[in-house]
Amino acid sequence: MNSQWNGQFSSFDLVARLDEHRRTVVQVGDLEIGGDEFVVMAGPCAVESERQLLETASAVAAAGARVLRGGAYKPRSSPYAFQGLGVEGLKILAKARAETGLAIVTEVMCPEDVTLIAEYADIMQVGARSMENYALLQALGPCGRPVLLKRGMCATLEDLLRSAQVIATHGNPDIILCERGIRTFETATRNTFDIAAVPVLKAVSHLPVIVDPSHAAGIRMLVPPLARAATAIGADGLIVEVHPSPDEAWSDGKQSLTFRQFDDMMRDLEPYLALRERPHRGKLELITARGGH
Repeated sequence: MNSQWNGQFSSFDLVARLDEHRRTVVQVGDLEIGGDEFVVMAGPCAVESERQLLETASAVAAAGARVLRGGAYKPRSSPYAFQGLGVEGLKILAKARAETGLAIVTEVMCPEDVTLIAEYADIMQVGARSMENYALLQALGPCGRPVLLKRGMCATLEDLLRSAQVIATHGNPDIILCERGIRTFETATRNTFDIAAVPVLKAVSHLPVIVDPSHAAGIRMLVPPLARAATAIGADGLIVEVHPSPDEAWSDGKQSLTFRQFDDMMRDLEPYLALRERPHRGKLELITARGGH
């Protein structure tokens, strides 16, 4: 580990990378996150209707996604924005899982909802605005479901690992970290994708790390290139917003991909993933081409 980080993360002993604990693989049914497979989670920002979600679930599954995302409860910045369908949305997510076989990730916003959402979700998502809601993090300890922990908009990596430590301390070691962009002075994008966060987190923590290019970009056309960057830098997966008609989406339409765009993105990732699968072969070919030994 880089000497610059000595002591900075070691106090988070349950989530820090140690010689005896170098890699955690989070099991979700027959799916392994943090293992050899690059796992893509995809779906709409919000569950709007049964038709919308089932169409999306079918499309993202066909393109190669393994997990369906969709918000039944939405922590919106505006009190006038759509707040989610609640329990009805959870039931629609469960139906989509039954029809497609996709695992479900959905957001939990408060401790009182943990038990209910855990009955429907395969992965409990903690959104950026809730990363430091310590009562919620504590309640997720005994929930019996893996937790997808998103980095807060103004959080350092130390802050992120502190929150992960709270979850682990309360009994839940199955945590997936998510880099989703942070708030900076830049206004061309919704947030600033901290690409260095991925290799730093993988160096200092044994937890899986995925990237949310949708919230990092905030602009549809930027999602595929950021996804490629995440793949190249070593992320364990992605969580991407996809919608049947993004321009008519009830939330986050500007950053949501169409079905065709998502399918194209998944195809575009294939050569990057192939390079990750052949690191030693690539090194050998490079040495041979240079005439080395």
